[in-house]
Amino acid sequence: MGNLVEIQIENGIGHLKLNRPDKLNALSKELAEELLQGLDSLNKDKEVKAIILSGEGKAFSAGGDIASMKELAGAAEVAEWMEFISGVSKKLMDADKYIIAAVHGYAAGAGFSIALAADFIVADEQAKFALSFANIGLIPDLGLIKSLSERVSKPIAKEWISSAKVVSAKEAYDNGIINRISEGPVLEEAERFAEFIVKGPAISNKYVKYLVNHVGELHAETAFTQENIIQAMLLQTADHKEGVSAFFGKREPQFTGN
Repeated sequence: MGNLVEIQIENGIGHLKLNRPDKLNALSKELAEELLQGLDSLNKDKEVKAIILSGEGKAFSAGGDIASMKELAGAAEVAEWMEFISGVSKKLMDADKYIIAAVHGYAAGAGFSIALAADFIVADEQAKFALSFANIGLIPDLGLIKSLSERVSKPIAKEWISSAKVVSAKEAYDNGIINRISEGPVLEEAERFAEFIVKGPAISNKYVKYLVNHVGELHAETAFTQENIIQAMLLQTADHKEGVSAFFGKREPQFTGN
C-alpha cells in the first residue's frame, strides 16, 4: 500500500481515508487501486465490524481525475478505464460489511457515485453532492444512475442529472439519500452511527445487506426462498443463541460474529 489511502482500525471500525487533498481526493488510478486493496483488507479482517470511508482535506472527493482521463488514447483504453474505476462502486456494494460514507465538503461526480455505493451516508451540514456530469457532456457513471434512482423518484433523478444539480445536505436528507446530518465533526458522527453495527450480529448484517441490495432483482417467490434458506442457517449460529439468551436474561447481547 502507498499513502493515497490511509487505513486505521479502532473499536471494531475500519477507517479508509482518501488522502489526496491537493487534488480534492480525485479518483486517479493509483488512488483507486489503493482503495480497492484497502477495502479487500478490511473486509477480510475479523476485527472489523463496520467500515467508514472519508476524505482528507477540504472535500470527500471531487470525482474522477480529469487529467488522468485526458491521457487515455482511443475507445479501448477508455472502456478499460471505465471497467476498472467502476470496480470501486462494485466493491463497496459487494463487501460483506456495512460501509458508511462520511462526507464533508464536496462529493462531486464520481465522488457522489462512491458515496451512494456505500450502505449509509453521514454528512456535515455544509456537504454538497454535485451531479456535474452534464456540464462536461457526460452521463453519471460508477453506478450512480441506479443508486440515485433507487432513492429518489425517476423524474427527480432525471431533473437532477440533466441540470447538473448541486444537492445540499438538507435536500439530500429530505430525499432519503443520507442517514444523518452532523452538526459537529462528521467522522465523530459516523462513528456514533456505526455503534449499532459494531454491537450487532455481523453474520445477519451481511445477509441483510446482500438481500436488500438485490431485492429489486428477485421475483417474490425467489425472495421468500432466499430468506428462508438464510434464516435456517442463522438459526444455527452462536449469535442467534446469544441473542435468545440475552433476551431471556434481560441483558445486552454480546455478539461474536459466529
